[in-house]
Amino acid sequence: MTSPDALCDRAVQLHKQGDLAEAERLYLQILETDPSRFVPRHMLGAVRFQQGRHDEALSLIEAALAIQPQSAEALSNYGAVLIVLDRLDDALAAYDKALAIRPAFADALNGRGAALTDLNRFEEALASYDKALAITPGFALALSNRARVLQYLGRLEEARTGYRQALALDPGMANVWLDYADSVEAFPELLEQMQAARESARNDTDKLQLDFALAKAHGDLKDFRRSFAHLASANALKRALVPYDEPATMAFFDRIQARITADVLREKQALGGGAPSSAPIFILGMMRSGSTLVEQILASHPAVHGAGELPALSDVVNAARGPGGEAYPDFVAGLDAQGLTQIGEAYLAKLPAGERHITDKMPTNFFFAGLIHLALPNARIIHTVRDPVDTCVSCFSKLFTAEQYHTYDLAELGRYYRRYQQLMAHWQSALPPGRMLEVRYEDVVADLEGQARRIIAYCGLEWDARCLSFHATDRPVRTASMLQVRQPLYQSALRRAHVYDEFLAPLRDALAG
Repeated sequence: MTSPDALCDRAVQLHKQGDLAEAERLYLQILETDPSRFVPRHMLGAVRFQQGRHDEALSLIEAALAIQPQSAEALSNYGAVLIVLDRLDDALAAYDKALAIRPAFADALNGRGAALTDLNRFEEALASYDKALAITPGFALALSNRARVLQYLGRLEEARTGYRQALALDPGMANVWLDYADSVEAFPELLEQMQAARESARNDTDKLQLDFALAKAHGDLKDFRRSFAHLASANALKRALVPYDEPATMAFFDRIQARITADVLREKQALGGGAPSSAPIFILGMMRSGSTLVEQILASHPAVHGAGELPALSDVVNAARGPGGEAYPDFVAGLDAQGLTQIGEAYLAKLPAGERHITDKMPTNFFFAGLIHLALPNARIIHTVRDPVDTCVSCFSKLFTAEQYHTYDLAELGRYYRRYQQLMAHWQSALPPGRMLEVRYEDVVADLEGQARRIIAYCGLEWDARCLSFHATDRPVRTASMLQVRQPLYQSALRRAHVYDEFLAPLRDALAG
């Protein structure tokens, strides 16, 4: 009979080889016999993490740490799970504890850099990656993570060098190919190597990341048929992995429009509630509609801090409940002045302190435009708009890190866009005249100064010519448009989707209704 120690060694070996199913079976077999064993419980948590079962992974690793609290490896893995669960301060604490136990632990230093990156503490993140690389110079993951931070900071040549170094060490890193493709305009010399990585990819996540990268690369080289073939493959693979519930999404739109009418807005506004701060500037609309460009223009003004895509408002709204436990939008009808003020103040408490004006460009805040008006009556609301086909095709060409599940099928994307348009028309009609400024991407490209002055004036700011040199503004940018906003505007940005026209019938039909 095989001993538990030998079984555990075998399970760990299979785990390292990527056989998660058999490793999982053996870990569970060992734990049935002896639940107090540290290694199988810890490693089963690692398997669950790789399977995307993050809450289970957290519980298993916490149980392992109860058995062996001084395990630097378990603390490091704990930090990785906490990052995915957006518990960033807890993740940082876990990594710091691991490093107190083992200071020269490159994996923990790399994970600590990831936590600091998500906390927007970029210089500290770079220092952590540098320490990891000093210990393990050939650490491909740390090299690629470091390159991504450099890309956020606009240090593009350094970032590209880092990506290439990582890929030279491990050409199978699908996510690094995608990051590299997004950082350059064309790289034909590496196309064959990337195609080989796609052909040898072992799971759908790697395949779809490489398909998105190949679509970008072939598009840069004007091979649009091959580019779209990879886009179609990438999106089909991603769509099979996401839990998009289209009927529930459409019902959510319907409830917002039915519950927050013009009459409700007038009635609630008359109560006089809401937090009076004029600091927030909301930039909302569809993804890929020019919101990053508008934020970069505003953030180039000395009185404006560009905070990027903040989850703050959705966090506050999702946590709020009416007296009967009603969620948004159903609780809005029952809000009194105090309730509106509480929502506004709860949002403000999540913003960076000490800033005169702060942009929040979370696109899906368009769901909350009416509530923003009531809870933050002096906040500015800017709605960015771009040609519908260009917007949708640009969405279809990107692998989003957040839950943009409606973007991976052209027909679903078109129906979502049409319903979003209806909601925005509702807000424009229901809100007081002039309450929300609409900015068209095409108008900004055609007349940058005129539109920039219009945006700055709407926000109640004095004009500053630095807003015209938005591409030179030294601030981190983390969105899918991070490369574009570091360049001057150019006319070729308009009607970019027409190169795929022959493939877009499902999208056009859905947009037409």
